[in-house]
This record gives sequence, structure tokens and C-alpha cells, in this order.
Amino acid sequence: MPINWSTPALLLVFAGACGKPDASPPSGQRPEVRDSTPSRPQPTRGETGARGLKRAPDSAALGRGVKPPPDSAILIQLATQPKLRTKADSISLVSSIRTGLRNPGWPVKTPSLLPGSMLPAKRIVAFYGNPLSKKMGILGELPPDQMLGKFDSVVAQWRSADPSTPVQPALHLIVSVAQRLPGKDGMYRQRSDPGLIEKVYGWARSKGAITILDIQAGKSTIDSELPRLIPFLARPDVHLGLDPEFYMHHNREGRIPATKIGAMDARDVNYAIDQLAALVTKYHLPPKVLIVHRFTTNMLQHASEIKLDPRVQVVINMDGWGQPWYKFDTYARCEAAEPVEYTGFKLFFHNDTRKGDPILSPREVLALRPRPYYIQYQ
Repeated sequence: MPINWSTPALLLVFAGACGKPDASPPSGQRPEVRDSTPSRPQPTRGETGARGLKRAPDSAALGRGVKPPPDSAILIQLATQPKLRTKADSISLVSSIRTGLRNPGWPVKTPSLLPGSMLPAKRIVAFYGNPLSKKMGILGELPPDQMLGKFDSVVAQWRSADPSTPVQPALHLIVSVAQRLPGKDGMYRQRSDPGLIEKVYGWARSKGAITILDIQAGKSTIDSELPRLIPFLARPDVHLGLDPEFYMHHNREGRIPATKIGAMDARDVNYAIDQLAALVTKYHLPPKVLIVHRFTTNMLQHASEIKLDPRVQVVINMDGWGQPWYKFDTYARCEAAEPVEYTGFKLFFHNDTRKGDPILSPREVLALRPRPYYIQYQ
């Protein structure tokens, strides 16, 4: 029996909190941290992918008086989502698209773009991790030559999926790595050697890529970790990432990283914006990009108070892993529902496919509204 999309109950998403059931210990291996949200019943897969959705009627059907679907969210879902996805995936995608389309904050009214601004003229596609750990992401999982070859292949997929938006390749390196042991200074983080940063920077330049330096501060602070990166950030092709998951402040004091999801306040982000903006002015650089990870609403507090500066382009990156419906729900709640400036979307080669779901394709991710301008692979 075909679904009647005019019935509101059928358009609701299963209740679920925005969250990610994992965190990163010192070795870089991320153990699962269970979320308290009740699990969603798992839909079954039928021969047609268990979507149960009506295709948009063709012109002959319209001539017979068949009404088209009620809104563009369903049309986008039908046009982009493969049949192998579950009904839960389809419903969650439609709901996420609607969240973005209905929010009057999108597109964000940004300051006038400065020359050299990367976004929204380009879409950044990044490989993430640390070469010293095979468990922290694709950047260290494979030997450099194999990793860079796979990188070329993924970048090509995005260029094919959206030819109208040039792809800017990027290598996203974790330079302050959260630890479960305090270390000599008690800060529960390990700083990467400058030589390692230079090595990854060289890999990036060999592929025409930018480099993004990511801070997992542990019990340290952004104003302690960022200054040591200034010599690199003063380069025109080096940008910054902040990971609130491992920022043990704002009522997380006393907790060990990876035992509780951390949090940042808009003040922490604004400090980074001020430092990057000053570099742009001092060295006459093109605007910087600042990536802020987020997969729960509470890990980025007072997001509406993040200030916009034309010298720094802010991306709130959906950093949750899991099945497609879970990722769509997280994106709707943590990115689409609370506009800052631009959005990103993270894909996990392993964690997203644990239950047999193929990793989301570029075409599927591009269905989201607002469309992400930063794509990260771990």
C-alpha cells in the first residue's frame, strides 16, 4: 500500500539525541561510548530497499490527476538516495532536508567576502588523522603512497558528483592529540613534533592540497595550544580545526578525555577567530578556514554568539558516526538547526559501515540542506 505523504505522522523522524558513541584515547583508538538515547527499532530491508516511498509521478500520471509529492524535500530524497537505504534512512533524510530548508537563518548573512575566500566558491574534501596512529583515521591507516592514491580517488568522486563546485583537497592533521594519561604537564594531550607537521604539509603540497591543523586540547586550553602553531598558520595554505569533544572545561573539569564528551563555548571559538584574523591582516593572507567539530548540541555552547569576521570562515562540522539515519538526524539537530556560517559533514570508512551500511556517497551527502562545504573522511 503506497504511503500517503500528506499524513504528518509518517513524516516524523524517530526520536533521538544528536550524539556520537565514540571517543579517542591516547593511542588514537576510539572505544565505543554508549549514548543514553533509546535505540531506534531497526527497519527490515526488502527487495526494493524497504524505502516504501512513492516515486515522483511522470507527466502522464500528472495528466491523470495524480498529485505530486507535497514538498521539495521528498523530491530531493527520491532523486539522490539509492534503493538500498532503509525506510528509517529515507525518513531521516527528508526530515533533515526540511530542517535546513525551513530555517530562516540559511543562508547565513555573512560579511562581504574578501578576495581569496575559499568558501562557498569551493568545497573542501579532507583526509583526517595522524600518521603516527593507524586507529585515528585514514591519514595514518595506510602507507603514504596508498593513502594519497585513495585521496585522489575520493577527490575525483566529489568533482564528478558536483562539477559546478571546484574541490579543494585538504589533509587534516591532529596536532594536539588527547590522551588518557596526564603526561608530564598534566594536560592529557600530546603535541606533535614540528617535523611531523612539516611532513604532512609536504604531502599536502604535493597534491595541491591545503593543510588543516586540529587541536584536541584535553585539559589544556586553546590559548595555550594555538600560539605554537602560529608559524604554520602564518602560511597561506594552512588552516585550523578545533575539537570540543576533547576539551575538558565548562563543567568537564576533573574528567579524563574520552570518558565524557567535552565542550567549548563561543568564547573559545572567538579567541581562535581573533588570532586567525590577526594573522590574515599582519601577513596579507587570504581568509582562513576554521573547522569546529560538533555532534551534540551541548559540546558547542552559545553557538549563536560566535562572531563572523570576513577574515575567518567558520565551518561547523558534523562529526558523528553511525548508520545513515543517525548521521542525518545529527546533522539536522547540530548543524542545520543552529546556523553559524558554513557546515561540514564527516564520513568514517569503518565506523559508518559497522552494521553493513555502505558509506554515504557524495550524491547522498549533497542532498542535505544546507549543502556542506567541508567533507572530512576518517
